[in-house]
Amino acid sequence: IPAPDVLNNSWREYGNRVGAWRLLALLQGLQLPVTLLVNSELYGACPELIAAFRAAGAEIASHGRTNSEHQAGLAEADERALIEHVTRTIAEHEGHAPAGWLSPWIAETVRTPDLLHEAGYRYLLDWCMDDQPVWMTTRSGRILSVPYPQELNDSAAIIGRQVDAQEFAGMVIDQFDEMLEQAQDRQPLVMGIALHAMIAGQPFRLRALRRALAHIAERRDRCWLATAGAIATASAA
Repeated sequence: IPAPDVLNNSWREYGNRVGAWRLLALLQGLQLPVTLLVNSELYGACPELIAAFRAAGAEIASHGRTNSEHQAGLAEADERALIEHVTRTIAEHEGHAPAGWLSPWIAETVRTPDLLHEAGYRYLLDWCMDDQPVWMTTRSGRILSVPYPQELNDSAAIIGRQVDAQEFAGMVIDQFDEMLEQAQDRQPLVMGIALHAMIAGQPFRLRALRRALAHIAERRDRCWLATAGAIATASAA
């Protein structure tokens, strides 16, 4: 709709002003690790929010410049410039370059893995094709694809498929229990949960989410709770 898009802008802003802080408190209380996927423009909009997650020990990973744009269709020089700008911005604020990248809208060009590897990235999260990390070949080396969830993703499930909060919590618990069994009997597996602050940070959804995350936290002696970056490091060892 013509600007100002009050409905959607204020919904997104709720995530930054309220929802993210509630999620941070929940995750800290359960001592669960976090990979914070950061649009680089957030440093100008709400740096104190990123600082709070940083202070809590969260890994900061790149999520492009803003979700108002995507990489699909970009010329190589333009995509390289975008990646360099985002990487430089995060490095200036964090003191080091980010190791991981998730493209806004999970949209790539055919050159995205090449350009990310050349920019120094060790892993990317776009390729939701496996329950294990997978090495991808680029024109100048390899980059690790770390599993990112399309299904255990509050945006895809709750907004896209109209799953309610209790059902989403049940999905998380069932996924964890099933993968825990399979990992012990067959092979190590990666289970991620994707949360968006304006969705999962709503009080009625947070209450259901707390039940699911507590279920996982209570079983920390049977699994490895880790950031995406830690998984990438372990996979490359």
